[in-house]
Amino acid sequence: MDEEYDVILLGTGLKECVLAGLLGVAGKKILHMDRNKYYGGESASMTPLEDLYSKFNMSPPPTDTGRGRDWNVDLIPKFLMANGLLVKLLIHTGVTRYLEFKCIEGSYVYKAQKIHKVPADEREALSSSLMGLFEKRRFRNLLVWINDYDEKDPKTYKDVPPNTRMIDAFKKFGLDQDTIDFTGHALALHSDDDYLEKPALETIKRIKLYSESLARYGKSPYLYPLYGLGELPQGFARLSAIYGGTYMLDKPADEIVYENGVVVGVRSGDQVARCKAVICDPSYAQDKVKKVGQVIRAICLLRHPVNVGSNASPGSIQIIIPQKQVQRHNDIYVCCMAQTNMVTPKDWYVALVSTTVETSNPEAEIRPGLALLEPIYQKFVSVSDLYEPIEDGTTSRLFISSSYDATTHFESTCIDILDVYRRYMGEPFDFSKVTRGLDADDNQEGAQ
Repeated sequence: MDEEYDVILLGTGLKECVLAGLLGVAGKKILHMDRNKYYGGESASMTPLEDLYSKFNMSPPPTDTGRGRDWNVDLIPKFLMANGLLVKLLIHTGVTRYLEFKCIEGSYVYKAQKIHKVPADEREALSSSLMGLFEKRRFRNLLVWINDYDEKDPKTYKDVPPNTRMIDAFKKFGLDQDTIDFTGHALALHSDDDYLEKPALETIKRIKLYSESLARYGKSPYLYPLYGLGELPQGFARLSAIYGGTYMLDKPADEIVYENGVVVGVRSGDQVARCKAVICDPSYAQDKVKKVGQVIRAICLLRHPVNVGSNASPGSIQIIIPQKQVQRHNDIYVCCMAQTNMVTPKDWYVALVSTTVETSNPEAEIRPGLALLEPIYQKFVSVSDLYEPIEDGTTSRLFISSSYDATTHFESTCIDILDVYRRYMGEPFDFSKVTRGLDADDNQEGAQ
């Protein structure tokens, strides 16, 4: 530890690992430390299953759960959009050579106490059970308009310039409230309704991303690494070694050392590693963050796939429950995975229900999501505080990521990764550097 580094990263959560990869590729000399004996921090994968039971202070799992090593249970599962920001960042770093991805089989939305497949193109819109005949045509017209929309070509605006409020764009197409709900929450992936008062361009871009991601592999717009998200930090550890980075697990960071208000190193025991900056998750700098809310998550072990009301019962799905459907301010997220994702033994499923806490009884808030999973074999419930940095770090050179939100997709996580990158580097990440697709690597046939 007696060397000097460009940057020391504290915590091997997904955000810190992606940042380590980006900075390693950019030629920075990196030391990456974690107080835990395992990779992943808050976003770790629990394997064997005994580790999950012990984390929640429960007696060992019953024998019918099979071999503990066949389980890889993510504490904070999040799906990757096939054409989204995270995939582009992973491709840029080259970490995809260590990973294999599988397409999630279905994307669903909750309406009137039923689950419906999210219609993502004009053909599906016309056959969807979500809407009546005339509403289907109005929704189809919206999709065609969004598909053709080009902010550089006013002829494609159709009287809706980019700065128009999204609520006014919906009104122009005459959509009813339920259609607005699933469009904004299950296609554009907004977590609340604040977007309705914001410029339409942001929502248009989000729906385009959903469509482009769906077009990549067909079943849904979402991908997930085989063996769970825990593969990502380990892939980055291998990658870091190529770029000369150093990883240290089970290494406590006892103190972030400052001189004249600027970070100069990290002390662990009686050793100090010198550096020009520190990037960390909120748990390593608790006096430099503020609490902004809470998230409740319930990990559920199931003996059956989630019933989506059709003959086929996909093993891996995402379901979004828009907040208005259950009289809330924030959406409820449900995701489920199975043996095809290499996260459970045969005939077992692992699901997660999550949302942003709004009341003093968080578990009651996720009941609509839990009801979709019944019967539940075992449930592991946690409530986590959400933290954000108080300062941007450009003066102190301490750059802190935000806590993981309730969403079960990675787009909001990526926005935070890119924000930390911009604050540290002094310029935004240049996506024009990412020229290949995910399927450019020979080992990516698993994403088919």
